[in-house]
Amino acid sequence: MAETTLISARVTPELAERLAALSEFTHRSKSYLAAQAIEEFVNVQEWQVEAIREGMAAAERGDVVSHEQAMAMLKCWGGNAKT
Repeated sequence: MAETTLISARVTPELAERLAALSEFTHRSKSYLAAQAIEEFVNVQEWQVEAIREGMAAAERGDVVSHEQAMAMLKCWGGNAKT
């Protein structure tokens, strides 16, 4: 079994009840489900932070497009972009 670390978190009674119900239905422990949820959340947040860093680095390099170019690109996608 992989090494783990104990953490604790305070949740609302409603969330605790939902977690307990999901645990019962899936035959997984509340701890397992909470760890899975935290891992998914952290993965998404790490991805978002990296995308922001990449965007900021691109902007610092001047690797950007004008508003007009961006709007033209959006119009090519068939959206209802407003200028």
